[in-house]
Amino acid sequence: MKRSLNYLHVAIALGIAACAMDAARADEAHAVKLYNTYCVQCHGVNRDGNGINSANMAVKPRDHTDTKAMGDTPDETLFKAIKGGGLAVSKSVLMPKWEGVLSDDEIKELVAYLRVVSKTTAK
Repeated sequence: MKRSLNYLHVAIALGIAACAMDAARADEAHAVKLYNTYCVQCHGVNRDGNGINSANMAVKPRDHTDTKAMGDTPDETLFKAIKGGGLAVSKSVLMPKWEGVLSDDEIKELVAYLRVVSKTTAK
């Protein structure tokens, strides 16, 4: 009987972990869709700042694959840059503000996704 309960507990724990992993994958998939819709024109399909619009920009967009630069940037700054645009974080006026287009939750998803792209951890 005790062994059956242990197996049940393990099965429940594995089920919860699987659900959490599915939710995380869904969030990342949504973030990829958001990035591809709103960011890729400037930051590029390779996330390296070489989007189709970047050739005509006086200031090159941020390379989101740059582990050093992205690792030095706190999540709060990334959030502010996306929500309020470049000027909100004393960066380029060419970075538009997405407030009113993206919800705070969507911006948080993008920040988490940028951590994946840049191979950095949350700050």
